[in-house]
Amino acid sequence: MYRVLLVDDEILVRDAIRKRIDWEGLGYELAGDCQNGKEAIEFVKTHSVDVVLTDICMPYVDGMELSHFLHDNYPEILIVIFSGFGEFEYAKKAIQYNVSEYLLKPVTAVELSEVLVNMRKKLESARKEEQKIQHLTKVSKEYQKNEQMIRSQAISSLVTCSKDMGECVQNLNNMGISLDASDYRVAVLSIDLYSELYEQNIEQRQESALMAFVVYNISDEIVGNYDAGIAYQESNNKTGILFKTNRPREFCTTVRKICYEIKEKIYEAMKLEISIAVGPYVKKLEELHFSYDRANEVLSYRYLLGGNLLLDLENDDDFERDISLYNELLAMSEAVRKNQRQELDRILIKIRNKIVESRVNKSRACLYMQQVVRTLSELVEKVHPDPRKIQEERNQLLGKISEKKTFQKAFDVVVRYAEGVYDYLKMENSSSGKRQAMEAVEYIKENYADPDLNLNGICAHLGISTSHFSSIFKEETGETFMEFLIRIRMDKAKDLLEHTSLKNYEIAERVGFADPHYFGISFKKMTGKTPTEYAKGKRR
Repeated sequence: MYRVLLVDDEILVRDAIRKRIDWEGLGYELAGDCQNGKEAIEFVKTHSVDVVLTDICMPYVDGMELSHFLHDNYPEILIVIFSGFGEFEYAKKAIQYNVSEYLLKPVTAVELSEVLVNMRKKLESARKEEQKIQHLTKVSKEYQKNEQMIRSQAISSLVTCSKDMGECVQNLNNMGISLDASDYRVAVLSIDLYSELYEQNIEQRQESALMAFVVYNISDEIVGNYDAGIAYQESNNKTGILFKTNRPREFCTTVRKICYEIKEKIYEAMKLEISIAVGPYVKKLEELHFSYDRANEVLSYRYLLGGNLLLDLENDDDFERDISLYNELLAMSEAVRKNQRQELDRILIKIRNKIVESRVNKSRACLYMQQVVRTLSELVEKVHPDPRKIQEERNQLLGKISEKKTFQKAFDVVVRYAEGVYDYLKMENSSSGKRQAMEAVEYIKENYADPDLNLNGICAHLGISTSHFSSIFKEETGETFMEFLIRIRMDKAKDLLEHTSLKNYEIAERVGFADPHYFGISFKKMTGKTPTEYAKGKRR
């Protein structure tokens, strides 16, 4: 008997479903009923449940939230949703949480009974798979003593060239296994969860051998169904497949089909993802180690691409490609120098995608990331008071990058460093620009009487370019250099006109105008009066 939990906030609906369904006849028992998702969550924590029938709209915790909880915590429980709402958005979310059925109210007893029959078939299938795995667990305890172990050792020795080839072939012949063919390939299968991508605790390391055995059995069955070769188990909890054929061109499609079928079956049985790398064709058994070595090498692409891969060395798209980051590194430096944060983010994404698309191994990917870090580090070294400190920090960072289990985690370190460099240089440029602008203001106030004072002269004094100076001066003062200089000169001229009896030409000379006529024009333009008119109005 399978146990069902009914969840609906309408008591009449719950009563109707409880009474109208022939639970026992369908192979079920009604374990209980709840009026909202909150009660249902507490119920499944303390009771065994196989199927949950739930409405969507309920108080406290609705049906979608309940489905989300079950999906994350009790994935073995099958979920059936019924609701009066037919919007696609609900259905889409239901798919996201692996809901088995989505029914619109009102639901008839016939419809619900049909759904329960389908659910029972799924439960029975899952139970058979569980029983099969339990059986394999029992069988695995005797695995060391049986013929499969001897066969795996012989094939593993053959493809790795670790024992005499003639002896290996003879051992296989004694078991009735013939390897006669025109072409051979070796595939290596590895469970992602137990790979170098993840840290493993003691429990995971202990269960990895059992899971690897299940992968081997599934692979052996499927390869045998296609009569495409022979599967074997390696000592490192990986599974290998020795493919053989007399029609290599057509066989490429068959190999990929077999690999996809293995991946699907393993996920269906254990909810585990595996990566498969298939080496290139070789003509002789003596050359099998070339195909095997290349498959293992390509399996390291998992660092860059993540897991759940199928990499076929006979497919040109799966080969690694050399790349150059020269242009991207130049653009990145320019974006940092110009304080262009969005452009920096865009270039980092471009660099990341370019490395991923190159399909290189971990060492090469780390080399590319080191180029990015060194380029950024050099930008900081040019302005930092202690360049050696920056070099030490960079070397520590490079070590962190190589320690990360996946490329994405390593590149996240690079991105954070780039953001730190950007923020530091932006602050440095801002404080440096402000300091230079203030120095310019003081210099102008001290030298405004010099008729030869100009933009080029003050930039030469500060040791910066005219374009850079113009930018920082306007940003800090709100005025251009010439606007600021004229204002300082005019303010001084007004003071002299108010408090002295100096002639206009004398005042012009004292505030830096070599031409008294031009002084008069500039003064009237700023004040609306001639120097004489201004003086008459101010002097007493």
